[in-house]
Amino acid sequence: MTIGHQNSTTDGPQFVGIKFCPECNNMLYPREDKQEKRLMYQCQNCEHVDTADNNCIYVNKITHEIDELQTIVGDVITDPTLPRTQDHPCPRCSQCLAVFFQAQSSAADQGMRLYYVCCNQQCNYKWTE
Repeated sequence: MTIGHQNSTTDGPQFVGIKFCPECNNMLYPREDKQEKRLMYQCQNCEHVDTADNNCIYVNKITHEIDELQTIVGDVITDPTLPRTQDHPCPRCSQCLAVFFQAQSSAADQGMRLYYVCCNQQCNYKWTE
């Protein structure tokens, strides 16, 4: 018996789950059969042994989300081609002048977003609305 879910994506190994002994319902632990060079699952209570159908015993999936605001270079305030606004004061220093531009959000469910960068060189705060 296996408890766990199969991830629908096909990128890499899937979730293996926990295997249980069919005889005593204790957890089966992975072990190596060195003579046959294969992975086995063994019960530590009743010595029941199963051959593994998958050589993967553990999956560590790392997801990394990039903060979109961190990717904005602060030097955009010196770009003369970008528009400026005084209608959106900086949330950090209350400076009224900010550079703004529109870009595609990296999130799949969101469209275009407006990004603002404070023109105060000591602040250089970045935000979106």
